[in-house]
Amino acid sequence: MTQLAGHGLSIDLPPGWEGAIYRRPPVAGESTHPVLHAGSFPLPVGRGDFGSGAVDAMGPADALVVLLEYHRDSTGTALFARTGMPRAVDPAVFSPATLQRSIPGQGGAQWFFQESGRAFCLYVVLGAHRLRSRLVPAINQVLGTVRIEAAQA
Repeated sequence: MTQLAGHGLSIDLPPGWEGAIYRRPPVAGESTHPVLHAGSFPLPVGRGDFGSGAVDAMGPADALVVLLEYHRDSTGTALFARTGMPRAVDPAVFSPATLQRSIPGQGGAQWFFQESGRAFCLYVVLGAHRLRSRLVPAINQVLGTVRIEAAQA
């Protein structure tokens, strides 16, 4: 296992997985927040926060996990009412219609939640929607290792 940690997030990656935890520098007063990417394939440099660029490099047996933090003010809103990140997901919730950008054959799912006083979106992409029952157990293994520390003042 490889452990990644940064910005109050950490994850343990199994062999063959790559990951990164980063925060883009703000441009022109923009507010940026921590992002975690974990993939079962080599992650390309220069990918977008929700994995644009990476999803194009996925093979059918690949998975991409994105954990994106939102502004602290979002924590109390209805969209982030769920408490706690899902650490085990059901293959039945994945759909080709849930992708940020539709790529034939792929499937995705997303969850909005709050944990440790922080608001997040968990977005997971499957290289092949038809293989979801085979891919989700590995995703759940990875999700089970994610730790989210309390927001820093």
